Amino acid sequence: MPALATGAGHEPGLYELLAALPFQLQPHVSRPEDNIFLQDMFGEKGLHSLVKIHERLQHYEESKPNPVLDNAAALARELSDDLERKSENGDIKELLKLLTKAHVKSLLSVHDTVAQKSYDPELPPLPESIDDDEDSVKIIRLVKNKEPLGATIRRDDHTGAILVARIMRGGAADRSGLIHVGDELKEVNGIPVEDKKPEEIIHILAQSQGAITFKVVPCAKDEALIKEPKVFLKALFDYDPVEDKAIPCKEAGLAFKKGSILHIMSQEDATWWQAKHEGTANPRAGLIPSKQFQERRFALRRPVATFPAQRTPSRRLSGFRRSFRLSRRDKKTNKSMYESKKSEMYDMADVPTYEEVAPYRRQSGAKHRLVVLVGPTGVGMNVLKRKLLICDPQHFSVTIPHTSRAKKNHETEGVEYRFISKHLFETDIHNNKFIEYGEYKGNYYGTSLDSIRSILSKNKVCLLDVQPHTLKHLRTGEFKPFVVFVKPPTIERLRETRKNAQIISGKDDKGSSRAFTEEDFQEMASTAQVIESQYGHLFEKVIVNDDLSSAFSELHLALKKVETETHWVPVSWTHS
Repeated sequence: MPALATGAGHEPGLYELLAALPFQLQPHVSRPEDNIFLQDMFGEKGLHSLVKIHERLQHYEESKPNPVLDNAAALARELSDDLERKSENGDIKELLKLLTKAHVKSLLSVHDTVAQKSYDPELPPLPESIDDDEDSVKIIRLVKNKEPLGATIRRDDHTGAILVARIMRGGAADRSGLIHVGDELKEVNGIPVEDKKPEEIIHILAQSQGAITFKVVPCAKDEALIKEPKVFLKALFDYDPVEDKAIPCKEAGLAFKKGSILHIMSQEDATWWQAKHEGTANPRAGLIPSKQFQERRFALRRPVATFPAQRTPSRRLSGFRRSFRLSRRDKKTNKSMYESKKSEMYDMADVPTYEEVAPYRRQSGAKHRLVVLVGPTGVGMNVLKRKLLICDPQHFSVTIPHTSRAKKNHETEGVEYRFISKHLFETDIHNNKFIEYGEYKGNYYGTSLDSIRSILSKNKVCLLDVQPHTLKHLRTGEFKPFVVFVKPPTIERLRETRKNAQIISGKDDKGSSRAFTEEDFQEMASTAQVIESQYGHLFEKVIVNDDLSSAFSELHLALKKVETETHWVPVSWTHS
């Protein structure tokens, strides 16, 4: 590019250079829109204003100005004292009021600091009693502010030495780069610590203000700098370090709620990981229980929850879910209502602790995520599905169940059911082609995986309601299910809102309806409680169906966000 022409003896400033740049670049720009872009960018008023400010500050710096005085704050205090003894006219009162304002005092204090160039903290002198021959000892000074130092200590069981147990990532000790795991602590502010308990040392540190001087013996082994990959976990339980008796330092703990996204900073300790909340500006990490440690604790104390109506599983079923338009209950039998292709009992190996996740956003043209509704019978899942279908039938769709019974005269293949032979149905069961199935009056009914795939392949959103124990079989990268728990309100609200509602209770495949009973309300509430207790960690949205219109609006909005916004999903889903 040719040099910019300037007048003789004139050195162009940054402002002039930027103003001339579009014209100098014009011969090198082929497309007119690029030239317009450059002119608009370099001709922007805000940019010119910033450049002018830059040049003024640069000129001011080159002149090397000296402050008139470096004790403006003290002078202001003296002036205030003098003015208080003067006559009380309006101008003096106004000036006194200005000089006593906190922001004016702060401004004058900053002026004095800059004028005196006293930017560094005042450190105490080095201890005089340092053995020159003891070159393995290190003297470290850290300036303590309001944040904790970000290190924990422990006593060695064999030697009794006080050692640095861990350095919290992003904390003051970590940022200093001076203290390392395994360093032996000898003194704090000149106080020997060999005979003190870790709790006493922590108290000394807590009471210390300003600079803290440590005398340490560096760890013999060199710490290799390990660059750990970024790991994000979704918390599947609530955690409060204050209530955790096992945590080595409650103040260093990180509290979180079920559903929180945690950025794991370190997994070096097998029991206590270091993490911070994703999206927060605070760089300091906190301690959380490791996955293995939390699984052991949960397995020891977690009771096995069971559904109120759940009994011994059987292939002979008493009724069917209403998505098959059949009754859920049959009072003539005491057998279990439904079964999945795998055991429906709670698997104690699936202890909810953390799940590794990654950000995911549906790309244009990609298949939609499967929308799965779970909830107790009578809560209104079918009504919500029906309202979605009515509001946008081209966008939402539901699966058509399979059955082995004969087609009736008024029925059409692929409308009410997909009719297949009993032999083929049993073959498909054996080949795990059904996500759910059941037997009623000698005939099979079920929801096939291919019926879900068929809807998704048409670029539609598939709406599915299932028994909650089938969720773990649907949670794959193929379906990427968005799980919504439809929760009933309080029993008092159920009595008010379902006073005139009907529940399906027929004993045949046509079904009939009846009014809700108090027993229905009690069972709905207790079943919802068990579902949430056992499977709540799999829910991405909880909607309380108190008012149908509000619940529908909330669900509709949530499904829009699933399609347009970024969500955290299991990391394995992003690799499939």
